[in-house]
Amino acid sequence: MRRHYITIKDIARELAISVSTVSRALRDAYDVNPKTREKVLAKAVELNYKPNFNAIGLVQSQSHHIGVLMPAITNYYFSTVFTGIEQVANANGYNLIVFITNDSAEREQAILQDLSLSSLDGLLVSVSSQADSYAHFEELIRNGIPVVFFDRVADAVLTSKVMQDDYHGAYEATQHLIDQGYRRIAHLAGPDGLTFTHKRRKGYEDALTNSGLSVQFDWIIHSGFSQECGFEDVARLWELAEKPDALFAVNDRKAIGAMLALKERKVQIGKEVGVIGFTNDPMSQIISPTLTTVAEPAFEIGKISCELLLKHMTRKNVEAQEVILPARLIVRESTRR
Repeated sequence: MRRHYITIKDIARELAISVSTVSRALRDAYDVNPKTREKVLAKAVELNYKPNFNAIGLVQSQSHHIGVLMPAITNYYFSTVFTGIEQVANANGYNLIVFITNDSAEREQAILQDLSLSSLDGLLVSVSSQADSYAHFEELIRNGIPVVFFDRVADAVLTSKVMQDDYHGAYEATQHLIDQGYRRIAHLAGPDGLTFTHKRRKGYEDALTNSGLSVQFDWIIHSGFSQECGFEDVARLWELAEKPDALFAVNDRKAIGAMLALKERKVQIGKEVGVIGFTNDPMSQIISPTLTTVAEPAFEIGKISCELLLKHMTRKNVEAQEVILPARLIVRESTRR
């Protein structure tokens, strides 16, 4: 048999008071006697009463559901962001509904087209790397659904955004390689259409220029974010007559793929070719040599993006904010000569 869940009718029957009085007591309404409120709350705990957010939503036009749309959840970065989101959502009585795009723009649009506007109170988004249009997000906002972007953001959409400091993180990573004596520095970049790809490339290029080094465009390769992409990027670079003596990868997975490709070619990592990543994935401490990287504040990005979304959901006329959190250089063995 299906379990009977405690309702406000059960609490009212136990206390011999009206259902409306129980409802107002649970909502902390001003017109309920304090002693009655205490009795209702105590009985609710005793009976293990759980509020029915679907029923509440019908009355208040709220679902108590927040959507999270992101490219993946299995990698370290996005799972850590999601943990931060979940902590804030749970503390405020919201459930999360996760939509995974697998980094596909078509999948992203299909999810949003099938989305029931009444099923969500707000949406947190990290866009697909293949996306070339953000009109679907603008339409959501016009329809009254608050949207906040995190990490991979849509610059053209006027709403709040939370991200790490990609420019300065990339600048510091490249400057570290220069300080270690590397001069022929390649960049294993992300997909060309993403905002943070451009910011990390700009940080890389400015660090080279400000140190009197020329930017070699043959040494800048745009591809995906996977370990396989990093491996393939090195294969392309090693076909060149002049090869780089250092690699700055857009993330740790690409950096690790690059290290595996270098090992296959009997290249000594650090001594002959320095490698630096961006994320501080746990794998960066396991691989040998350990990987120098730029740590991203993933958990904080999740927390702050959810806190911002709650503001947009619960207050009127909240101005869009752009929150940029600092990244942090972590020096390990892969950049020691």
